[in-house]
Order: sequence, then C-alpha cells, then structure tokens
Amino acid sequence: MSQYRSRVSGPLLDRFDLQVEMQALPPEDLREGGASERSALVAARVLDARRRRSSRQDPEISRAAMRLLRRAVARLGLSARAYDATMRVARTIATLEEAAEVGEPHIAEAIQYRGIDLRRDVGP
Repeated sequence: MSQYRSRVSGPLLDRFDLQVEMQALPPEDLREGGASERSALVAARVLDARRRRSSRQDPEISRAAMRLLRRAVARLGLSARAYDATMRVARTIATLEEAAEVGEPHIAEAIQYRGIDLRRDVGP
C-alpha cells in the first residue's frame, strides 16, 4: 500500500475526509458475499441525517470531545483542513446516531478515519 501512497502528495491526501486502509478479501469471500445492511435502510438513515442537518439540528461538541480533538491535532500534527474534516465526520457520526452532542467516541472514530495521518511518524 505504501507504494501507492508515495505516488500521491500529502496535500492531496489531506483533502480526503475518510482514509481507511482495507485488507484484501480471500477469493471465497468475494464469491459468497456476506451479510450486509440493505441499501434502502442505509439510504433512509442518510436522508434523515441530512434532514436534521439542514434544519440546523447539528449536535454541539462536548468539552471532553474538544479536548480529545485538540490532543489529536497536537500529537498527529493535523492540518487545519484535517481538523475541519475530523469535526465534520464526528458531527456526521453523532447525527447518524441521533446523539444530543458530539462526544469523545465520535471524535475517536473520526480520528480513526484519518488513517494516513495516524501512520505518520510524528514522534513523542
């Protein structure tokens, strides 16, 4: 995977809100498929989340979640763009869960989606 990453510039990668590395599936899993959530159910949840967002019902971020995000920014050396993307993703996660506020679990999950940033060698 690093051979592909080295071909793409850091500033370009920084523009991707979700950066998740996946392991290859064995051929038998590709043939069989698997249990998955029906597209109609996912679409309904997304439409509901969009409706809530358009009516300005975005959840506020808790103080603990903001502290976690600030620590991640300092430790990972996240850019302003990555900070904003992490906030957007965390709000989306919280909205999909119908949470009253963005909490630490939402920020932690959003940070995990910054996979490329997590693999940077940032030092102690």
